[in-house]
Amino acid sequence: MLASMLKVLLGLLVLAVGGLAGFAWLTLHWAYSDGERAGYVQKLSRKGWLCKTWEGEMAMVTMPGTVSEKFAFTVPDGAVAAKINASVGKRMALHYEQHRWVPTSCFGDTEYFVTAVRVVE
Repeated sequence: MLASMLKVLLGLLVLAVGGLAGFAWLTLHWAYSDGERAGYVQKLSRKGWLCKTWEGEMAMVTMPGTVSEKFAFTVPDGAVAAKINASVGKRMALHYEQHRWVPTSCFGDTEYFVTAVRVVE
């Protein structure tokens, strides 16, 4: 009797972990939206206690002298983060994918994942 209860509990645990892993995979590989935002990257840092992620902030200005809107983003790829770091101070366009409902912050603090960068003249 006890052995069959343990098998059922173990089966439910495996099913729950598998379901959570499948949901995480789905949210990370299926983009809700994508696009580009242009501006000046103000901050890019590698943060986290256990899971280190690149987190940044870009100021998007429409006209000189106006208040800028801030765009917070996550960079999952170290090579893209290196390109952004090399271009800090220049106007750049960041291509992003929006991934909603990611179950943990281990993949990033924001739902906007930057996948490419180009300098805008």
